[in-house]
Amino acid sequence: MRTIWRTLDRASARDIALLCAADTLVAVSFGAIATGAGLPLWLPMALSLLVFAGASQFVFIGLLAAGAGPVGAVVAGLLVNARHLPFGFAVADAVRGRLGRTLVGSHLVLDETVAFTMTQDDPHRRRIVYWACGTALFVTWNLGVLLGSLGGGLLTDTAAFGLDAALPAVLLALVIPELRKERATWRAAVAGAAIALAVTPFVPAGLPALFALGGLVMLLPGRWR
Repeated sequence: MRTIWRTLDRASARDIALLCAADTLVAVSFGAIATGAGLPLWLPMALSLLVFAGASQFVFIGLLAAGAGPVGAVVAGLLVNARHLPFGFAVADAVRGRLGRTLVGSHLVLDETVAFTMTQDDPHRRRIVYWACGTALFVTWNLGVLLGSLGGGLLTDTAAFGLDAALPAVLLALVIPELRKERATWRAAVAGAAIALAVTPFVPAGLPALFALGGLVMLLPGRWR
């Protein structure tokens, strides 16, 4: 781990730090919402440690707070996290290693870590960025959830502070350079975004990202040729 931080360039370290700052604020909100809804302190902490996926955690807590059963909440969370399967394929080279390393690395597959890793072309740098971003987010997210849970309902609405837009803005800034490389990738991204926007009013939070994978069909004509 020391080697990772020593070889991480300043620009990447700065970007990861900014992302962690935004992520921490959202984590504080999550913890506050969970305990403010009357749920025990251990529940949001256990979710953050064992699940570590913000979208599915918000869906799970939201359904429980609305009176849904735990089974339905778990199924909804798993459905939201289904997008991590193609994410794992995309960063497999950065995660792959001994069994223990692979298991830990797979726990760090997030929208943010995948986006950061995909901006790197060199295999060695991909591994460094993936592990640096993943471990930093894991630590800051869990600390934020703990602070929010202890604070009760002090911060319950991320939208009121613009926090709901912070992470998407960071991810968009990361992927734009990649989109400029190939027209086919750009078309797939635009199609995916259009699909996500179209289904957003009709599906639970987190699922639009899963539907957006439908934009990948724009890559098929090039593959056939």
